[in-house]
Amino acid sequence: MTNKIFLLATFIGVPLSVIGSLLHWSSILMFVIYCLTIVALSSFMGRATESLAIVTGPRIGGLLNATFGNAVELIIAIFALREGLIGVVLASLTGSVLGNLLLVAGLSFFMGGLKYKRQHFNVFDARHNSGLLMFAVIVAFVIPEVFAVSMNETKTLTLSVGISIILIILYLAALFFKLVTHRGVYQHKNDVGSHHEEEPEWGRNKAIGILALATLAVAYVSENLVHTFHIVAESFGWTELFIGVIIVAIVGNAAEHASAIIMAFKNKMDIAVEIAVGSTLQIAMFVAPILVLVSLFFPTSMPLVFTLPELISMATAVLLMIVISNDGETNWFEGATLLAAYIIMGIGFYLL
Repeated sequence: MTNKIFLLATFIGVPLSVIGSLLHWSSILMFVIYCLTIVALSSFMGRATESLAIVTGPRIGGLLNATFGNAVELIIAIFALREGLIGVVLASLTGSVLGNLLLVAGLSFFMGGLKYKRQHFNVFDARHNSGLLMFAVIVAFVIPEVFAVSMNETKTLTLSVGISIILIILYLAALFFKLVTHRGVYQHKNDVGSHHEEEPEWGRNKAIGILALATLAVAYVSENLVHTFHIVAESFGWTELFIGVIIVAIVGNAAEHASAIIMAFKNKMDIAVEIAVGSTLQIAMFVAPILVLVSLFFPTSMPLVFTLPELISMATAVLLMIVISNDGETNWFEGATLLAAYIIMGIGFYLL
């Protein structure tokens, strides 16, 4: 039933997005249409990556899901950069970190915990990811803020570019470590062969084709969505910070939200955790640095400098996630704790 709704929303939303854009419909109406269309398209991306996850296994499947889920946000962010909306882009990066670690993981732990008393995942992956989270968010994001206090804009941008290059190199090294040199070394005993027990909804070629088409459609809709931000913000009294942290982050990560919850409900916690944490790492160590480098080609460049509320919120989310996930098991109450933290931060950003 849910799949039919998303299918209907896609076949209605995409034509409406094109027609509304050509006929210059109300920006608020188009904002709603664009958001719903992106969510519908993201559902197909989620189903396609779920099919690929069954074929390739939890680690690569989770990585694919995070990558294509973040592709939506990367596309939105690039168009926002072109419009000079630096605050929205930085806020959307913050929102992605908070959304993945608190909202996606929280909903996954909570929904899965309602069905299962205790759910387990690979504790070695959790501890490995904890170190990367500490580095990517707390070290790489806080350092530019600290040094930017006594630097001019040119030096701050130079520092941001240097950090971005280091982050990309380390992220690629982390993938090489996890998928090549140490693939299977820390594999949980329950993971072995588990992904062969279920038949994928779509074959590999069909899943890849759907991913490609959905990504192209999202790129078109996202470009138009960005143009509605100013009017929507003025109409509802929202700040750019709130739009980026909450609205763009939720819409941009819709595919991951749905996939992670479905995986948790099926007791596939390795994939659910890999989607939530792996996506955060990809945002912090790959997407954010790429956006810094891409911004160099636009009139307004983007330094990797966040506001104090953004930094404290991200650091808090990282520390909370590490404390909860380092034992390799979850329950519904831990999910509720993560969700409560997200709601508190959301209220703060709304009132800021």
